[in-house]
Amino acid sequence: MCALEVMIIHVGNMNNKGTQALLKSDIAVIKEIFNGKVHFSVSTTDVEGVRRLNLPLDAVLPPVVDIPYEKADFFARKFEYERGSGKYKIFALASLIFMSIQVILSIFSAVLVKIGLKGFYRSELLGCVKKCDMVVSYSDENFKEGASFLPLNVYWILTWWTMLTSKTWDVLVAKFYGKPVVMFPNSVGPFKTVIGRSLSRLALNSCSLIIVREPISNRIVQSLRVKTPKILTFDTTWLFGSATNTRFKDNSHPCIGVSPGIYSYVFSELEIERHVTSYAEALDKAIEKFGFSVVFLPHYVSGFRYDDLEISKMILQKMRNKNRARIVEVEKAEEFKSFLDKMDVVISSKMHPAVLALSGRVPTLCVAYDHKQIGLFESLDMNKCVIPLNELSSGRLFSKICYVWNNKERIRAELETRVPSIQKNIRETIKSALSQFGKLNIVRG
Repeated sequence: MCALEVMIIHVGNMNNKGTQALLKSDIAVIKEIFNGKVHFSVSTTDVEGVRRLNLPLDAVLPPVVDIPYEKADFFARKFEYERGSGKYKIFALASLIFMSIQVILSIFSAVLVKIGLKGFYRSELLGCVKKCDMVVSYSDENFKEGASFLPLNVYWILTWWTMLTSKTWDVLVAKFYGKPVVMFPNSVGPFKTVIGRSLSRLALNSCSLIIVREPISNRIVQSLRVKTPKILTFDTTWLFGSATNTRFKDNSHPCIGVSPGIYSYVFSELEIERHVTSYAEALDKAIEKFGFSVVFLPHYVSGFRYDDLEISKMILQKMRNKNRARIVEVEKAEEFKSFLDKMDVVISSKMHPAVLALSGRVPTLCVAYDHKQIGLFESLDMNKCVIPLNELSSGRLFSKICYVWNNKERIRAELETRVPSIQKNIRETIKSALSQFGKLNIVRG
């Protein structure tokens, strides 16, 4: 029997370790379910980044319509200028104008490809969509508008609108070719404007099945009155494995891993400084009280100002106990998880360092910027292990570190019980979802 043709859409930047882990996890679980008899194509905003992963992919292609800020980021890296500069704004504005032209070009090209002629715009991508058996909107947060605990300015409102337009258009093109679109475990929302809600409702109603990864997003989807069938499960990175050859020197001190992140185009310089100081002061207190060694593990190293690597350096610079802290930077998600697995406690302000640590049974504290993190810890009955970002202070952070450390054995024991059940639930949910659309026999057992 022929292999199943799967087109994976909405894939993001591979400088983000969580994005890497999500793509690899989605591919692995689909291959497992269909006994390896699958051919994959990927549509992504980071074509070169995905190619560098050397995954078993037939094609790696751009989305139907580019996202302006992603294109501006691409040129900023290429020509070495900063976000916020005049050149960056010019590229972003030009990309925004060109986006409307791309929509028109894609309509005519999609029609030509559908009737068997050669398209003149993104014809290879459209051909992949036309010939595939199934389109998968890959696991992440593809339909949202901002974050629950972050303020939203005009720049980010426009940015989210363009991201939602691009991602909605991908789904509509798949629907135009009559392909089932399965949304793999995603967080959905929040939404701050009527336009954001409308675009997301259109996309979600155009899907064949929606899988949601935490309960708050599930409630948001329900509130949108989306008619598409919905299933609640967990993030696919709960299935992700670590590297086996990562070395980590044990210096006899308990290790606390820290994956910090701050959002430079949301917060002012003063607010960023306050967050950095809160981390530095709390970690110093934790070192002095519990004898920790601190290992900073930057999650998203973009190369732009205030990425996770720079924030880690800023916190380290402010600490009194610099000799008890260090930064470990890795490229591959497997190595990143391997270091997380070796920690005694993890603090993360990002979603996927938290998931990857929890799947390794590591007691984890989350500094949450969004409801997806609150929802994750709610689903694990670990609400006391979360601090909303807008409530962060050195005292609050230190208090939570004390709570997690003092309850580490109980938390680890609960994770030992929960993680296998979560992993089983994910596999069974995705198997059930894909069995409705796949032409191959699902592997049983």
